[in-house]
Amino acid sequence: MSAPRRTAFVFPGQGSQRVGMGRAWAEASDAARRTFEEADDALGQPLTRLCFEGPEEELALTVNTQPALLAVSTAIHRALAGTPLAGVAPVAVAGHSLGEYSALVAAGALPFAAALRLVRRRGELMQAAVPVGEGAMAAVLGLDAAAVAEVAAEASGAQEGELVAVANFNAPAQTVIAGHRPAVDRAVALARERGARKATLLAVSAPFHSPLMRSARLGMVEPLRQAPFADAHVPIVTNADARPVTTGEDAREALARQIDGPVRWVESVQWMEREAGVELFLELGPGSVLAGLIRRIAEKAAVASLGEPAQVDKFLSEA
Repeated sequence: MSAPRRTAFVFPGQGSQRVGMGRAWAEASDAARRTFEEADDALGQPLTRLCFEGPEEELALTVNTQPALLAVSTAIHRALAGTPLAGVAPVAVAGHSLGEYSALVAAGALPFAAALRLVRRRGELMQAAVPVGEGAMAAVLGLDAAAVAEVAAEASGAQEGELVAVANFNAPAQTVIAGHRPAVDRAVALARERGARKATLLAVSAPFHSPLMRSARLGMVEPLRQAPFADAHVPIVTNADARPVTTGEDAREALARQIDGPVRWVESVQWMEREAGVELFLELGPGSVLAGLIRRIAEKAAVASLGEPAQVDKFLSEA
């Protein structure tokens, strides 16, 4: 390997799941296998089987997707201790939406079993916050965030009682909106009129990270209060503020606010690159969604997705 680079670990959120995720890690690493066993025990359900075998429609349910992705990301993080990457100490960690829980576990701020129970409850509350069919999310590509925010405000003002807001600042020209379905439809039409390269509805079951998630945020206050948070051994860059926290109390409070607030991913990556000096981003989880976004935000940084053992081998051979 080349000289050590300042590294950040990043963890994906909902949308990165797929049937079969984590299986190769469980076969290659005792630490990963034990992580899946711990997840099954903590939740009292065969989460491992759902990750490895599906069915896909059951894995896609929010209440299952969230703990499943947390389990896979944590298994990968623990499995890295048995690879040449064992000595890599990140200068920061971050996660996209649900991935922030994986980041907290990796940073030692939240026990894995407690995190699993929290995200299962989070999924239940987020799904229940808005009746199926009443909310929607859409991705807008080709407009800057300010233009998308303007479109959302205009679409919200067109009909009293219907709102749409920015939910994810994913990349400089990729912004996700969420809200009542009619308002989202209006915003999509306006975005296309304003020159968006693409504006399409997402296949999700609720308008996550929008003001419509307020009941979910309120419902998470007590579970978060009771969870055993600790101070982190590495800064966690939060979705809510795009700034680092290190105390358990700050991490707890930021998790509540991210439920009905936007994911400030662009600013989070920019902080890690510019303020923490991150030169290498390693994505620990299935897929490569975050790697793709980061390449558009931090163009000078190196990025690698380590969702499979073979990807670690490839990364090490090229490093």
